[in-house]
Amino acid sequence: MSVHAPRRHVLYVEDDRINIVLMEEVFRRLPEAWSLDCVEDGAQALSVLGELRPDLLLVDMNLPDMNGLELLSRLRAAHQELAGLPCVALSADALPEQVHAARAAGFTDYWIKPIDVLQLAEALQALDLSGCGSCERP
Repeated sequence: MSVHAPRRHVLYVEDDRINIVLMEEVFRRLPEAWSLDCVEDGAQALSVLGELRPDLLLVDMNLPDMNGLELLSRLRAAHQELAGLPCVALSADALPEQVHAARAAGFTDYWIKPIDVLQLAEALQALDLSGCGSCERP
């Protein structure tokens, strides 16, 4: 890892423990500059986002307390300073209208489950997170 490589912090919002374990496996394969935190519902995400400043938010679209579209809307309303936070939707639902709705709501991308560990690692590293704010964190 380069001494000058910025840290990349990701918050994953997912209620399925198997998917969380899979994501943790993806992050074990990434360079040390990547870190992952997981929460299990939208309310927890909104709560930690008050203090946590991730570079990327990964959101399961079907959470127990709200869907991903509602979470993104509440996030933008409650934390205007995170308006530019890249957010990626993850879902087994692959209908074109669902993908379109997520992108129209402000999601940067829409990744289909089940997730392939190797492809996900490549997709994470390919994301342009250059505009993220936490690179300036102490």
